[in-house]
Amino acid sequence: MGTWGGDRNKRAVSALTPLWSPYPAGFLLFRGLPRHTFGLAQSKLFPFYFHISMGCAFINLCILASQHAWAQLTFWEASQLYLLFLSLTLATVNARWLEPRTTAAMWALQTVEKERGLGGEVPGSHQGPDPYRQLREKDPKYSALRQNFFRYHGLSSLCNLGCVVSNGLCLAGLALEIRSL
Repeated sequence: MGTWGGDRNKRAVSALTPLWSPYPAGFLLFRGLPRHTFGLAQSKLFPFYFHISMGCAFINLCILASQHAWAQLTFWEASQLYLLFLSLTLATVNARWLEPRTTAAMWALQTVEKERGLGGEVPGSHQGPDPYRQLREKDPKYSALRQNFFRYHGLSSLCNLGCVVSNGLCLAGLALEIRSL
């Protein structure tokens, strides 16, 4: 079984990178910012975040791949290579394909919402009937744009979750290899 030496800490930190931006920060921003301001913040954060995730996955894969003789890989080492390759693939799909499409769909949604005077409120602050639901029911173009946005957003979220799970399993493997501090 291979050893990780001084690279163990670097890999652990880069594997945790995908956790802050979409989870705690995203939920806090969503609850505290007006809807369109939140979208603007996400459109600036996520391209950077997905490219950082892609870079970290690439570095992790390079570190692991360079430390082992390919003919002598254990099952767990081969599994870690596969998990890191999966993380790199999912991060790349997110950074290069899904994020630009999600952001474009969001801008199209916001254009229609602004025309109707919507988007400046903090989520959950409106009283009475939901104006977004009413807009979906009255405007088939808006409804289609919303479906398109949520399709790309959902795929992006699944890719991000796949990265988190892959990196988490690799971290578990690293933790199991620790023999002493």
